[in-house]
Amino acid sequence: MPEIMVCEKLRSYEKGTTFLSIAEDYQSEFDSKITQVYFNGKMTELMKKVEKDGVLNFITMSDSAGHKTYIRTAEMMLIKAVRNLAGEKAGEARVHIEFALHNSVYCLVSGVGREIDEAYAKALQEEMEKMQEANIPIIKKSYPVDAALELFKKQNMTDKIKMFRYRRSSSINVYNLDGFYDYFYGHMLPNTGMVDLFKVSAYRGGILLTFPTRENPNELEPFKEEVSLFEQLMLSNSWGKLMEVSNVSDLNDKICEGHIKDLILIQEALMERRIGEIAQKVFDKKEDVKIVLIAGPSSSGKTTFANRLAIQLKSFGLKPHTIGMDDYFVNREKTPIDADGNYNFDVIEAVDIEQFEEDMNALLNGETVEMPTFDFKTGKRVYKGNTMTLGEEDILVIEGIHALNPKSSNALPKERLYKVYISAMNSLNVDDHNRIPSTDVRMIRRMIRDARTRGSDARATIGGWKKVRDGEDVNIFPYQDEADSVFNSSICYELAVLKQFAEPLLYNVKRGDPEFYEAKRMLKFFDYFLGIDTAEVPMNSICREFIGGGFLG
Repeated sequence: MPEIMVCEKLRSYEKGTTFLSIAEDYQSEFDSKITQVYFNGKMTELMKKVEKDGVLNFITMSDSAGHKTYIRTAEMMLIKAVRNLAGEKAGEARVHIEFALHNSVYCLVSGVGREIDEAYAKALQEEMEKMQEANIPIIKKSYPVDAALELFKKQNMTDKIKMFRYRRSSSINVYNLDGFYDYFYGHMLPNTGMVDLFKVSAYRGGILLTFPTRENPNELEPFKEEVSLFEQLMLSNSWGKLMEVSNVSDLNDKICEGHIKDLILIQEALMERRIGEIAQKVFDKKEDVKIVLIAGPSSSGKTTFANRLAIQLKSFGLKPHTIGMDDYFVNREKTPIDADGNYNFDVIEAVDIEQFEEDMNALLNGETVEMPTFDFKTGKRVYKGNTMTLGEEDILVIEGIHALNPKSSNALPKERLYKVYISAMNSLNVDDHNRIPSTDVRMIRRMIRDARTRGSDARATIGGWKKVRDGEDVNIFPYQDEADSVFNSSICYELAVLKQFAEPLLYNVKRGDPEFYEAKRMLKFFDYFLGIDTAEVPMNSICREFIGGGFLG
């Protein structure tokens, strides 16, 4: 009888006991639903069975991995509900899971022979509720590739067939929900009964599936509409259709067919056009606006974007000056300390806001100001005689993670400011049902840049990512609605470029390291992509900010 160390106590379980059964024994000791376990350090689904001795730890909805497991299962239930309601047209029904919006995912539904309205959303809600009440098991089975592709062919899933053309694996893990077969990149819950909080609603021509957040996993919060973000994500989708690249297999096709140069040029031209549109808006307000503030989460490409925006502003006859808010860091001894005793550079208290506002107001009043430079080696703000005076055509372009926080500009006249929110809001998906989280793209960007510029390894980036994300939730995301414009820095081809830089870093994470299984997950993810020669990447691309070799970032 296998012996399992659970919650620091050794217990014996019959061989073949599911991890779900063990989780049910301990659920009352946790504040949120258990969705997976770590068994002997490996992330494991609850449907799996105990076969040997080991150490078991629980993963809940409050954990990123556990939360994603819940979302994936809810998405499969939604797809199944669409097919159920389509009846004889089930083979024609299509669900494309587009992107995440706060506590929801936005999906486009087609081929169902009816209008996608609130009545349809209500019918989907009821169908999913029936599944939840029926507690239908979700069965996972590994199939030889040909057998799995035959299942997908019968269900008319052409996206899956295209995708697995580029996978070298000899088998495919397929999930079965009451006769509906699908592939998901990531783990699933063992049954539909565990998905007990969700809401389906009609939204802007599509379907919105809302679920609990990690921060509040036991309640269903109302959907928070973010119109500007939605519009930028839909713009990226329209760009994808224009370039004929919506899924990874489309990108791989472009590489194989020798069309990648054209794709890169079109993508970069579209981004330059969008930057030009923002520059136009700034120029239209040039009688008032003298400061452009740019903020966004880690690895959004703020520096390159700020420089490209400055170039566009020059083309309008303005004289932009780029500034980093990091130059206004307080001296190291005044930097706040986090709970682990480390310097916390992500809180607004790490910036000398009083001096920043004083200097900005002086510049707005026509005074000459000596501008600081922060010396990261000594941890001190220094002055080297660099002075600035704003003339009639001069404009400041300032980037920093706190640039949109009202606390950083309360003392500045609002009519003199133009605010831009930037983030890498990925719209390229693995296939119709598998999103690529934007946070994964940003983490990969940061991992590569930190290795190149700071000598950090992948373990450091992966291990510190939760702290980065937690800081963003507090210091950046609450202020994105302050923006006058939103810019999506995601590039449809970038993961095919980043692949060759990320893989050696990820392979260097050793078995036994706490970050090993996350590194393994990301290596598996890169198997979907063919690579692109970095020589094809333009020198002014935001991608260059991370891989190097550019002249703007």
